[in-house]
Amino acid sequence: MQITLHKNARTTPAIRKEIQASTLSSNILAAKYGIRKATVLKWKNRTSIEDGSHTPHSFKKTMTDFEEFVVIELRKTLLIPLYDLLAIIHEFINTQVSRAGLDRCLRRHGVSNLKDLIPEEDGSKKPKKTFKDYEPGYVHIDVKYLPQMSDEAI
Repeated sequence: MQITLHKNARTTPAIRKEIQASTLSSNILAAKYGIRKATVLKWKNRTSIEDGSHTPHSFKKTMTDFEEFVVIELRKTLLIPLYDLLAIIHEFINTQVSRAGLDRCLRRHGVSNLKDLIPEEDGSKKPKKTFKDYEPGYVHIDVKYLPQMSDEAI
């Protein structure tokens, strides 16, 4: 049987089941299992012995759907970078929007990467080179200075 517990869980499903079936007081059970009284009360009040979801059940955002629509259209038509768009939003649309909230909004609507929104000219881009081309016989050497070790003299 595969048991998945929260990484900070102090109780197992077997202990939780014992807590739910026990008639002892919460203080005695807390001392017996080395947990807090609040944890005992939590498991006594639950009907299951499984860990619940730790993700938020509702998505919190500061912009309304209409404000998000305006922001997305601004991003698509004006091709504004994130920080410039944030300044415009703070000035004219919603002062409560954070940079992270704006970034999540842009990602949700698929317009977070500005390079993907910029239309290509006529498709005649130059091929990218990874290294500079040198004439034969040229040797490239990178010099790295390592820090002085504790057992070395100056």
